[in-house]
Amino acid sequence: SDEIVKVLHDRIDHGIMGYTNVPEELIQIVQDRLQKLYNWNTEPEWQVWMPGMVCGLNVACRAVGEEGDDIITGTPVYPPFLSAPGNFNRRLNRVPFVNNDGIWRYDLELFKKKMTAKTGLFLLCNPHNPVGRVFTKSELTELTDICLANDTVICSDEIHCELVLSEDLPHIPTATLSEAVEDKTITLMAPSKTFNIPGFGCTFAIIKNTELRNKFKRSMAGIVPDPAFLGYDATIAAFRDSQQWHSDLLAYLRGNRDYLAAEIEKIKGISMTKLEATYLAWLDVRELNLDNPCLHFESHGVGLSDCKPFGTEGFVRLNFGCTREMLVEALERIKKAVE
Repeated sequence: SDEIVKVLHDRIDHGIMGYTNVPEELIQIVQDRLQKLYNWNTEPEWQVWMPGMVCGLNVACRAVGEEGDDIITGTPVYPPFLSAPGNFNRRLNRVPFVNNDGIWRYDLELFKKKMTAKTGLFLLCNPHNPVGRVFTKSELTELTDICLANDTVICSDEIHCELVLSEDLPHIPTATLSEAVEDKTITLMAPSKTFNIPGFGCTFAIIKNTELRNKFKRSMAGIVPDPAFLGYDATIAAFRDSQQWHSDLLAYLRGNRDYLAAEIEKIKGISMTKLEATYLAWLDVRELNLDNPCLHFESHGVGLSDCKPFGTEGFVRLNFGCTREMLVEALERIKKAVE
């Protein structure tokens, strides 16, 4: 937004490029925002700041449990969910999503079955990248009930929480389900996806449980730096001053999503499920029987994300956080590639 750009210019003009602490104003803004958007009462000391979401996922894998423990997640999922456990000698258990009537859901029976006494951590992505789901209160309750029964900590990546496109679906932070769940949850949030400022590396965790928060901080100590000062400034401007830009963005993304869904429906061999959040569409291209879908589309001038790092086969991920003009052109090239 222009507001973010102005704040950054002002900071550069100010000319002092040193270290800084988390601004008090920002701590208050985050606290107020969680209260206003989700009716979630948090305390300033629950906040832990770091320079990225992936870093948060890795710290969570390191902080919870012991080497040799299990970590569970649903697939397909954002690739660092699959790589982080192995970085700390944890064993990853994958629970593939099932497509029920065009809606990707957790297979609860399989989830229960794959949960063991050694499952220290559940990595949850909500809203979900890449399937675009906003999990409902009942879905989240079913998952967290299983976690509570197994004494499993939940790390909830909610980086897309302000990119919900279905107006009838509220984002529900996992930690707000109950006090018991709040006590077992590490919530990861950031302005980076919503306000398109990932290069400024500014992410925060909300961790109520003091023991869990201390373990998390100990796992960061001496390795994970604080965000850079420009990240703090950009975050303040995003959260404090960019509401109009944000609502314009959501309207634009909804238009892009609807256009994309209508056009994909016309292409034989490609389908997509209803997209509830994010600017990422998970396209099913299995019917096309391509050896390498990504390479095929790339050779026709459109770059899509390969599904293999997400833990599955036969899909591509399309980013529609772009101008309509570019999306129209991309779909023309996809049609040519299919023909």
